[in-house]
Amino acid sequence: MTANNHHDINGDIRYISLLSQSFPTIADASTEIINLEAILNLPKGTEHFLADIHGESEAFQHVLKNASGNIKRKVNELFAGNIRESEKQELCTLIYYPEQKLELVKAVETDIDDWYRITIHQLVRICRDVSSKYTRSKVRRSLPADFSYIIEELLHESADDTDKAAYVNVIVDTIITTGRADDFIIALSTVIQHLAIDQLHILGDIYDRGPGAHIIMDAMRNYHNWDIQWGNHDILWMGACAGNNACICNVLRLSLRYANLATLEDGYGINLVPLATFAMDVYGDDPCEEFIPKLLKDNRMDEKTMQLTAKMHKAICIIQFKEEARIFNRRPEWGMQDRCMLNTIDYNSGTCTVDGKQYPMLSNHFPTVDPTDPNRLTPEEQMLMDKLHHSFAVSEKLHKHIRTLLSHGCMYAVYNSNLLYHASIPLNDDGTLKEVELSKGRKYSGRELMLNMGMMIRSAFENDTDPEDRKYATDYFLYLWCGKNSPLFDKSKMATFERYFLKEKETYHEEKGNYFKLRDDETVCDRILDAFGVTGPNRHIINGHVPVHASKGENPIKANGKLMVIDGGFSEAYHKETGIAGYTLVYHSRGFQLVQHEPFTSAADAIQRGTDIKSTTQIVEMSAHRMLVADTDKGTELRAQIADLKKLLYAYRHGIIKEKR
Repeated sequence: MTANNHHDINGDIRYISLLSQSFPTIADASTEIINLEAILNLPKGTEHFLADIHGESEAFQHVLKNASGNIKRKVNELFAGNIRESEKQELCTLIYYPEQKLELVKAVETDIDDWYRITIHQLVRICRDVSSKYTRSKVRRSLPADFSYIIEELLHESADDTDKAAYVNVIVDTIITTGRADDFIIALSTVIQHLAIDQLHILGDIYDRGPGAHIIMDAMRNYHNWDIQWGNHDILWMGACAGNNACICNVLRLSLRYANLATLEDGYGINLVPLATFAMDVYGDDPCEEFIPKLLKDNRMDEKTMQLTAKMHKAICIIQFKEEARIFNRRPEWGMQDRCMLNTIDYNSGTCTVDGKQYPMLSNHFPTVDPTDPNRLTPEEQMLMDKLHHSFAVSEKLHKHIRTLLSHGCMYAVYNSNLLYHASIPLNDDGTLKEVELSKGRKYSGRELMLNMGMMIRSAFENDTDPEDRKYATDYFLYLWCGKNSPLFDKSKMATFERYFLKEKETYHEEKGNYFKLRDDETVCDRILDAFGVTGPNRHIINGHVPVHASKGENPIKANGKLMVIDGGFSEAYHKETGIAGYTLVYHSRGFQLVQHEPFTSAADAIQRGTDIKSTTQIVEMSAHRMLVADTDKGTELRAQIADLKKLLYAYRHGIIKEKR
């Protein structure tokens, strides 16, 4: 840095002075520059992208534990020809489920100390391999406090070194003789899991369908490095948490539709007794055939429970239509009053009118609907909604989980030249970005639309938001769920009513928005990437939302590689539709790989029999050179830090700032 930069230093003097507090001497600043320059030349960390998990907690957690098959691949590479396949399988299972596997091993192993000794050496070797692309300080931060020093010593010393063999072996033997072997193996296995995935990106839809969304959220609250781009089902639960009654009804309806009450009752303590009592009182003699729940393979339900669930399902569904209509009428600017479906029914003839055509209804039993004022709640329905609203409002765990979504999430994100969002970007017919009115005449498109939507979502949870603005923001969750121009929906309508009450499938049609019609066009994808300021020779859009029909030959890679759709049907409800059980997109220092998963049996089966998710890897895009930290967003950030530190050095050496020796 030359004297020509003296003026620049003076312009940054306040910041440079603050920086000097962290690096008070020339030696400190120089050491940090050396450290940062070295980090720039490490291999890029591995990013994993997952979408549309839909409450499948066991499969999701297993994918995290096995790093989408990466840990198994490491074990195969490190121990090829040295141990049997069955032993590799046992070792992998131990890394995935250390507590449970240790109990099984101790029940059958005759020489447990010898097993401990061999296993600890094997785990150290694996940990050394997965940590090789990180700095010692980063690895140190991932180590548990109890064993930090010991693990660090073992990672950087080897029993193959004759001078250090006795030292390493004594450490391992002492771990065993002091009775800490189990705890050490558990700790080391957890470190391997964490280091195998540097950053996890979830492209929306943790909630609905599967039974374990609350379990997933518990895991994510403690996960080391992750982000989420909110999906439509996440938004629905966020709306319910914010107090939107229509969202509460939709959450309950979807849970009852799939007979999945675990998240509501066990996870969040939502009291469904008032709904059950109301349903039996009002629909006790109604067979509610259209509302029989869809049972997945492991869900068993007796006839009595099935009937009660169907009645609860219908009860909340009718209330949902009323609550939605209230909001649609309160917000006429949304243009959704045509979805006040109870207004379309001729209650005398048992028909309804959809798109100007009259259809006979499968059922015309609406004991709580007044034909002269169909969207008015009865006193009993209002009392029920007050109780349900209160139950969501006081669920401490639900509010913790939604705060976690808010703190880790947004409508979109850009990481390393990859644009991430859940579903779509509203487009005009010609593929240009569509302006969408957010509120009070404020119209936005592209990045500004997603940014302002995210700010509105957050405002619904902030006490300092103007009361009217907060009420609008709370209402807006419903538009995000089912609005025509919502980037989380982007269809002509949500045909919930038609699917329940009409047999004519033509009425079920939900016309997809222009994004889904044009997303195969590379020019359209480039236009979107430009609008979000995504640069670089290898830039991509990554999203989920619409299941990829892999069994029918659909390719998840679209627009000549510019767009990757990674909803492969994690949820069991989609397995038949997609033919697989989800994707993980893996972005490591060599490029992109798409990992296609087969259905997961269960964690118990994996522990007992050593089964793993069978995965097929497809190379999507390989880099001409191994990517380094310098090639990433982190590299840009580090170079800026280095530039600032060099200014600090200049300031020290020219007496602008005094060293604090």
